[in-house]
Amino acid sequence: MQKIFYTLVIVVFIGLMMSCQNTTTNNGVTEDTEKQVAVKTIGSIEFIDESFKNLVSKGAKIEVLAEGFEWTEGPLWIEEGGYLLFSDIPPNSIFRWDDINGIKLYLKPSGYTGKEERGGELGSNGLLLNSNDELVLCQHGDRRIAKMDAPLSNPVSKFVTLADTYDEKRFNSPNDAIFHSSGDLYFTDPPYGLVDNVNDSTKEIPFQGVYKLDNSGKVYLLIDSLTRPNGIVFSPDEQKLYVANSDPERAWWSMYNIDDLGNIVAGHIMYDATDLVGQEKGLPDGMAIDSNGNIWATGPGGIFVFNSQGQLIGKLKTGEATANCTFDTQEKYLYITADMYLLRLPLK
Repeated sequence: MQKIFYTLVIVVFIGLMMSCQNTTTNNGVTEDTEKQVAVKTIGSIEFIDESFKNLVSKGAKIEVLAEGFEWTEGPLWIEEGGYLLFSDIPPNSIFRWDDINGIKLYLKPSGYTGKEERGGELGSNGLLLNSNDELVLCQHGDRRIAKMDAPLSNPVSKFVTLADTYDEKRFNSPNDAIFHSSGDLYFTDPPYGLVDNVNDSTKEIPFQGVYKLDNSGKVYLLIDSLTRPNGIVFSPDEQKLYVANSDPERAWWSMYNIDDLGNIVAGHIMYDATDLVGQEKGLPDGMAIDSNGNIWATGPGGIFVFNSQGQLIGKLKTGEATANCTFDTQEKYLYITADMYLLRLPLK
């Protein structure tokens, strides 16, 4: 009888300990109550087409991973190491984030290495990796495409210029870029990094271009008709090139057909969001494309999600001026840079 009593006491004690150590949150995840931290969320999700439910769960929330920055941009997932890099343009810095360590400064200066003080948007913007896993940067302040002359694991503000002129004239301020499988780099060049923007006295090129930098180092002009070319991505088969135009009076995303040589052969406006400018914060800006060809494009109010045919199927309504986004390698999460925030959305 005594043995049975002690056994019952032990069972009850274990049960009480388990109930004290574990709790269930609103999203169904069991967590340690002593370490439980409420996840801050922001905005809402709009399901425009039923197919959007295949990408995002109905109960999904946009999580705030970090805040307090000036203008976040250029998110880049680094698979080896499991961390995210992103630019904070005004303070000329790149930050690193991961689930364990949170935020820490990764690189400063990141976009302007000159000695003279100057205004304007100085820092790096778009970030990407080349085939050698070297960090390539769109540098506003230095007005060039460059690569960091140091390994990812030991960042140093030492850069090698990949391209800084077209037709012997300096670029405005390279903004965003994407590699083609051939190794050619396609990039946009709006005037946002210049002190006085499009009216800056140091502006040398009379238009805002979309360019291709080939493996030999030669720069080709692809498009000169967009007023503020910004975000740029390829379709998964590289037959289409999407370019955002961040002009308040021409706020749209264009789609261009690409031939086998990587040249543009035709194009048209895929979606015009000009009517929403002023009603919502933000403009067409950075983009990401998933493995099924869905386009996640930042624009007025947050992120517009289009299927591979260009049909709008959903929106991530951050309520903030949203600059850019990217996926992790497995497409489990969408990472978002929005004004002062670093955000994350879990995906199906």
